[in-house]
Amino acid sequence: MPRLVTPLLTVDVIIRLRDRDPAPLVLIERAHPPPGWALPGGFVDVGERVEAAAIREAREETCLDVRLVDLLGVYSDPDRDPRGHTVSIVYIADAEGEPRAADDARNIGLFLPEALPPLAFDHDLILADYRRYLETGARGPLPPH
Repeated sequence: MPRLVTPLLTVDVIIRLRDRDPAPLVLIERAHPPPGWALPGGFVDVGERVEAAAIREAREETCLDVRLVDLLGVYSDPDRDPRGHTVSIVYIADAEGEPRAADDARNIGLFLPEALPPLAFDHDLILADYRRYLETGARGPLPPH
């Protein structure tokens, strides 16, 4: 019988800087492959709650203390990460202050949802879903057809 491999669990955080008007989103430029701009996030540690992982990863990569305000959805397409199958729980969070690139972030960028750079992973889909959430209140990815 072939050995089963469980997908790795990750979190991603859509961080809105609420002390600016309009409130930009905080993205990181990745320091490690795969390259590109991405939502702050990373792997959930064994024994860690996903909410705690989201707050930890946001702090490690942006030096911001975030307040989780909503769950956008769960993203599980087996091809979403070129390194292997991951499942990401995506949170929406608010923060204030000046973000700084740290840990796995080479650089920090502030972007409005309608003016995003090319993104790594499936983060373009996640942020399209976030724009839909802002317009309609609908959460998460639409089911595959």
